Amino acid sequence: MSENQVIKDTRDRFEKALQHLSDQLKAIRTGRASSALVDNIRVDYYGAATPISQLAAVSIPEPRQIAIKPFDPSIIKEILKALSKADFGSQPQDDGKMVRLNLPALSGEQREKYAVKVKEMCEETRIAMRNGRRDMNKLADAQIKAGGLTEDEGRKLHDQIQELLKEYELKIDQVLKKKVEEIRE
Repeated sequence: MSENQVIKDTRDRFEKALQHLSDQLKAIRTGRASSALVDNIRVDYYGAATPISQLAAVSIPEPRQIAIKPFDPSIIKEILKALSKADFGSQPQDDGKMVRLNLPALSGEQREKYAVKVKEMCEETRIAMRNGRRDMNKLADAQIKAGGLTEDEGRKLHDQIQELLKEYELKIDQVLKKKVEEIRE
């Protein structure tokens, strides 16, 4: 494996970790409603746990309200059960055709809990990236032993991997700062 391929693989790993973090953070509640809050909620639909997004149209008619209009009105009761289990702080209401979920305002304590959770998720991503760095450094060391790289080339590759890690850690810091600001608004 060439130096360029090692760097490309490292960048791909870091990019996937950052994308995974972004996807996870969408489900963390901020002061505003978001359809992403219900994306991971699964409804029992004829014996299969199915995501709400596949069963209904999800919209945000007001800043703190999520409206869920099922394609098949017969599953409203199942959607209500799933939303009740998710514990959003209020009970979902239905009018026979649509389910509305009014999100209560976040207290200062809740906002801090969410901010701490976001920080933990970001730290887990940093750890995953550091593990990726370790794996790629081992790969570079194996290439040195096999004679594919000289000592200097190996050292240079280690430095490039470290620089890449620093670049992605800065991106994590930016994501963290932005999400915590959204939570504390």
